[in-house]
Amino acid sequence: MVTTGDRAAPGRRASPEGVVGGFGASTRAADEALALMPDAATVLLVEGITDRIALETLAAADGRDLAGEGVLVAPIGGAHAVRRVLTALASAAASGVARPRLGGLCDRREENVFRRALTEAGPAAPRTRAELAELGFFVCVDDLEEELIRAVGVPGVLEVFESAGDLRSFRVFQRQPAWRGRPVDAQLYRFVRSVSERNLLYAGLLAEAAARQGSAPEPLAGLLEHAR
Repeated sequence: MVTTGDRAAPGRRASPEGVVGGFGASTRAADEALALMPDAATVLLVEGITDRIALETLAAADGRDLAGEGVLVAPIGGAHAVRRVLTALASAAASGVARPRLGGLCDRREENVFRRALTEAGPAAPRTRAELAELGFFVCVDDLEEELIRAVGVPGVLEVFESAGDLRSFRVFQRQPAWRGRPVDAQLYRFVRSVSERNLLYAGLLAEAAARQGSAPEPLAGLLEHAR
């Protein structure tokens, strides 16, 4: 999931990056990721910053220091940048540059994008989700936010909202005509995704809650295990 306009509000956890958005944002993100890859033993390709926040939060909760392990979680600015990144890595490898061990995470709707990119520019031709996982690439159903909300559960998400001071705002949101009477999990999803700053905040807070509950989403847990 790609997040733009990610400045943190006063009193909120700051994002680890500046604002990511505007024309050429995907290309810039891919270039920045590629520039960091030569120093990494393992590179985990993810669509956006929220994915990185969630993965690094889960790893830290498990006592891991990904950077210290030589693991780079690289937001590439959207799934469609993956082919460009893989092509650049293949070209570097052909020139004798050591290729890092790869893994990745994508949303369900971008699964075919990753599969095609791996087939055309990567080390293998995965035909199924299971074959993707064997290569270290995992798929969120349907996306990161839904995985986190499902892992934490509705009561747990509401507790996180309350701790973050957002429960009252969420209750107001629930009363909006467009969302009144809708399933609560759909309301939670839309509320989290409605503001990019909020989305960044809850990528970390919900990952922390999932870690406390021992319910880390399977795709994220699988990718972190692959990166050991």
